[in-house]
Amino acid sequence: MDLPSYHVKRRLEIGRFLLRYGRSDLVQVLALDEAALRDGTEPDQLNVDPAKFASDLEQMGPTFIKVGQLLSTRPDLLAQPYLDSLARLQDQVQPFSFADVERIVESELGVRISKGFASFNATPLGSASLAQVHCAELRDGRAVVVKVQRPGIREQVLEDLDVLQGMVALVGKHSDFGRRFAVDAMFQDFRRSMVRELDFRREARNLKTMAAHLDDYPLLFVPQPIDDYSTSLVLTMERVVGHNVGSLTPLARLELDGESLAESLIKAYLDLILVHGVFNADPHPGNLLITPDGRLGLIDMGMVAYLAPQVQDRVLRLLVAMSEGDSDAVAHVVATLGERLEDFDEVALKRAVAELVLPNRDLEMEEVNLGRVVMEMVRIAARCGLRPTADLTMLGKTLLNLDEATRILAPHLQAHGVVRSHTAGLMRRHLLHSVSPGTVFTTALELNEFVQRLPGRLNSILDHVADPGFEVNIRAFDEERLMSNLQKIANRITLGLVVAALIVGAALLARVPTDFEILGYPGLALLFFLIAAGVGFVLVGKIIVTDRREKP
Repeated sequence: MDLPSYHVKRRLEIGRFLLRYGRSDLVQVLALDEAALRDGTEPDQLNVDPAKFASDLEQMGPTFIKVGQLLSTRPDLLAQPYLDSLARLQDQVQPFSFADVERIVESELGVRISKGFASFNATPLGSASLAQVHCAELRDGRAVVVKVQRPGIREQVLEDLDVLQGMVALVGKHSDFGRRFAVDAMFQDFRRSMVRELDFRREARNLKTMAAHLDDYPLLFVPQPIDDYSTSLVLTMERVVGHNVGSLTPLARLELDGESLAESLIKAYLDLILVHGVFNADPHPGNLLITPDGRLGLIDMGMVAYLAPQVQDRVLRLLVAMSEGDSDAVAHVVATLGERLEDFDEVALKRAVAELVLPNRDLEMEEVNLGRVVMEMVRIAARCGLRPTADLTMLGKTLLNLDEATRILAPHLQAHGVVRSHTAGLMRRHLLHSVSPGTVFTTALELNEFVQRLPGRLNSILDHVADPGFEVNIRAFDEERLMSNLQKIANRITLGLVVAALIVGAALLARVPTDFEILGYPGLALLFFLIAAGVGFVLVGKIIVTDRREKP
């Protein structure tokens, strides 16, 4: 590939694409919400047909197909007709020749296909924009599938990303839309995702990680990579024989224990999201295979999302609040999962969330679409001046796919009930997972820092209180009561300092050799510790009794 000439040609193609949609008021499409649609605004009035938009993205190649798939997870950016069209984007293209497959596999593995494999099917099992998959058999008789990256696709994608980065930077700097939705940060996340997806070694690690986390679920399994036959451009993994969930007929469902499979799938994903903080972000029915022995195989781990521990806590609170129908708690958690813009309206957010959550509380469990509710929350957050994080949109998309898969497997399963019943166990596992030696050590260091800085901070407080210019502005107060309370505060601080001094003195004396001992410990040091403990208990008791007595 002549990269300079390709770069120029591709820049022109992308420029024409963006200019075409810029003239057809794509910005209005991005700003369009459900209220506008209810008021009678139709997509064709904006000169942008949703199906045509998705088709044009598909024709622009793999990078833009992935852009469309990303946009399909952003209800804060696009109206529902466009989300539906983009969600149906097919990442299927014409297969490349077997000669190229043979060349890439032999170059990557360093062995001829006829020597490395007992058989290798020349007809691809499936062909996508980034790679295609072939069935094969190893010399030891194991059935495998071989995923081969499309020739030249890495260079093409990287070139597309370079071209897009410059254009995104202009939008981010010179448009209100770009600043409001942080398109620069959004593009950087997309770029990292695309680069990771081009490295099949990362997908191999994802397969191993997910399999380890699903070890407690015998009805679920993840095919494992064959390390000796895998590189960054070739991924060989165990072959899963079966039919995908999306192709199940009503008659085939009768032969399955669909409820057990769906319940295991929900519980497993709750564990992955809330305990392990790593999950496959694309569990749509086509990536779930029913095997002849009645198990569920999870394939295609190219898109894996990670959640930080603090985000896991918030997501757990969100799901619990949603299952209980607590709209105020839901609104609070959603606000913590986004960036507040200048026009953020908390009252409007609470009202809109209540209108979304409360009606669902009265529905039957099987009627509630948890993923769609989360995605609608993302749209509500954006309308109320809250920029949602990628974590929330990715979670919504994942739950949306899970809803679809579980409804096919077990149409009458009470998914909300499964979430609620699994919450207690999740809480315990999450807490145990978070209490690691590293966490305990970090807490000890923070406690040590707090104790070391406490005297200085108390001195600073007392210096401010003793300053003649120190003022306390209170709109309405009882002066005598204020002075009495200040006196109590000063007395308690003084007693606290005395206790601290006794403890420090005792600690220092404990290191001085002496013949006077009590119970094998230096006597004077132990006396100081006992005095400090006694004063401390008296002080705590007095505080509790006094505060309880004076409680209004």
